[in-house]
Order: sequence, then structure tokens, then C-alpha cells
Amino acid sequence: MFALRTTGAGLALAVLGFAAPGAQAQFVSASGPTRSAIKPEAVSYLFPEQVSLPAGKPTPVALHFRIASGLHINSHTPNADYLIATTFSIPAGESARLEHASYPVGKEMTLPADPKMQLNVYTGDFAIDARLVAARGNHLVQGKLRYQACDQVQCLPPKTITVPIDVIGN
Repeated sequence: MFALRTTGAGLALAVLGFAAPGAQAQFVSASGPTRSAIKPEAVSYLFPEQVSLPAGKPTPVALHFRIASGLHINSHTPNADYLIATTFSIPAGESARLEHASYPVGKEMTLPADPKMQLNVYTGDFAIDARLVAARGNHLVQGKLRYQACDQVQCLPPKTITVPIDVIGN
């Protein structure tokens, strides 16, 4: 029988020898085309981060969003009942409430897969005009935007993102 004698340095080299190929596989060469495994959000909330409102009075606030390039989302008034409308809400129990929301007019579009089907969608940047009512004080309100994003071929599952707004009721 053979006896194997290991030292701390030998063991460390052995571990590195086995780990190095896996570590190398995690790095992407700058010379070839790559696709990121990290996907950006389909819709991002842009601004405002903070608003000052007269306490107890409905006040207009424009909420700005951006849809990722190459994607679209159904408008608030899609052309078919089975399509998921884009909606903004503020959950009950928040220190501010949504009195009303006005949505932009969507853009008509068709997809190559079904040119007879007209869609009503948002692309790029869009804004929702909300009328908020806030209690007196400083409140971090967690609004919600629900949407379904699609590209020219397929749709992602419906998603709801948080829309954080620091609301100051004066």
C-alpha cells in the first residue's frame, strides 16, 4: 500500500486545482458575444421619490415609469378581456390613498405572429397621473403597479412592482 502524505500547502493546491476550472467558467471572455444571465426589470419606477401634499386634500402627482427596450405592456384599456391591464394602486392601510388615476392613451400595435390582433400597449416611458390624499406627517407609501410585459414573441408572467413614494402631508 502507498501512504499519502499531505501538507497544508499540498492540500490547498489540490483544492485550488479542483476549484479553478469552475471559477474560470464563471468569467466571460470580453472577445466574444455574451448574454447576461441577469435580466433587468421589465418596468422601472423613475420618479418622484418624494412629494409634498396639503394634508387631507386630493393632489395630482405624476408617476413616471420606463419599460425596458424591446418590451411592451398592455395599456390600462387593452383590446381584449383576457389581456392584463396595467393598473396602479395603493393598498388599504397606507397613510395616503389613491383617489383617482388617469392613464395615458396606449399605442396600437400588431405582432408578426397574429397581424389581425390589434393590441393597445405602452412602450418606452409613460406617466400615470394620480390624485393622492395624504394624512398629516411623513409617510413612506408603498404603491403597486401591476402589468404584464411582452416582447414580439412571448409574454412574461404578470408582475406587480412596488412604487415607493415618500409622501409628506403638510
